[in-house]
Amino acid sequence: MFEALDLARLQFALTSIYHWLFVPFTLGMTVIVAILEWTYVSTGKEIYKKMAKFWGKLFLINFAMGVVTGIVQEFHFGMNWSEYSRFMGDIFGAPLALEALTAFFLESTFMGAWIFGWERLSKKAHAVVATLVAIGTNLSAFWILVANSFMQHPVGYVINNGRAEMDNFAAIVSNGYIPGQFAHIAFNGSMTAGVIIMAVSAWHLIRKSNIDFYRTSIKWGLVITLVAGTLGALAGHHQGQYVTKEQPMKMAAMEALWETQNPAPFSLVANIDTAKQENTSAVEIPGGLSFLTQNSFTSGKVEGIKDLQAKAEAEYGPGNYIPDVVAIFWTFRVMVVTGSIMLLVAFIGLVLNAKDKLVENKRFLTIIFWMLPLPYIAQSTGWFVAEAGRQPWLVYGLQTTADGVSKAVGAPEIMTTIIGFTAVYILAAIAAIYLAVEHIKKGPDGQTIYHVEEKEEARLWN
Repeated sequence: MFEALDLARLQFALTSIYHWLFVPFTLGMTVIVAILEWTYVSTGKEIYKKMAKFWGKLFLINFAMGVVTGIVQEFHFGMNWSEYSRFMGDIFGAPLALEALTAFFLESTFMGAWIFGWERLSKKAHAVVATLVAIGTNLSAFWILVANSFMQHPVGYVINNGRAEMDNFAAIVSNGYIPGQFAHIAFNGSMTAGVIIMAVSAWHLIRKSNIDFYRTSIKWGLVITLVAGTLGALAGHHQGQYVTKEQPMKMAAMEALWETQNPAPFSLVANIDTAKQENTSAVEIPGGLSFLTQNSFTSGKVEGIKDLQAKAEAEYGPGNYIPDVVAIFWTFRVMVVTGSIMLLVAFIGLVLNAKDKLVENKRFLTIIFWMLPLPYIAQSTGWFVAEAGRQPWLVYGLQTTADGVSKAVGAPEIMTTIIGFTAVYILAAIAAIYLAVEHIKKGPDGQTIYHVEEKEEARLWN
């Protein structure tokens, strides 16, 4: 029923999405914890130490899951994608090795000092340790994105004996794809952490528990979400303009733009007919796509899918170089809508907080709590657009996805590992969620929090 290629792609997609559920929160929370500690150093207020401890422990639970799921991904390169490893190993292996040497060891070493150093280090020394953890964590993401950016936009290489070999390490590290992608990931990681902080705080405020602590926490969460989310959107805008130059087919697919237009409209929604290669209906903003890609509503040529397909066939030979337009078009909009909702809620929350009307507004606190899944939806759909949008290429312009799959591994073997990994991941997720929920329920003082009715029931039982 399934070919090995399809199952290999499915397995990598599943493990990547699962892994990425934990990465953004880790990236953002390490920075926030470091800021909280320096705030504690400068103000001497104990609440910031309590906040650093409470949110930092939630980060540790998340970090452990991220490490476990990330290690599994590396096995895929040898098992399911050995042809890719043979072709790209000389280049892809370098940033992965540097990630382990310069980032993973740094963060893991100082994370131990952060955990056990609360009573052994001065508050300033402990803040330095927290800062080094944040640097190590985000440096780890940087090296992974260096590897991914080569797959998106190959630079600094030569082809020898059918393999891509490193020719210019500086060019690979300074790849123009990296700045926008890294900034987008880093800011969105902080936004993810901000949303979790404000959602958990809202849950406690609804229950009237630790009001002073969570009043301060929710304000931090709202500010971080709004600021980081806005900066992340600006970084995404910059990245979109770069993608338009280097991966025009991805941008055309994101907008279901079949014909080259100048200026090009931005489609809010569209009824896409891939068989006829046209949109039978659409709600458009005239010149909107030209503005997004070239900062002008009145001029700005954007190439369409049909012309780009013809160019690809002329350069690479006969084949289908068009990705899944419908999936990419709609997942991009899901990402934009979920991001916009989070920014709007954060803005309204800050307005209410400034008027001292947030803590008692149970209805809006409930809305804030239900923001919890949105950053994960936005992150997953964003990565889908980034990775599926370059199909059929595994390494853009150099190796197709079909050519990168292992020849010696069949569909039955991959299906077996998919089932096994899925079962293990479900059990791990249950354990992680349980630990996180228990920590959240206990609050900063380590005592389980009950709702008013639950508290009375617990009193009767005890």
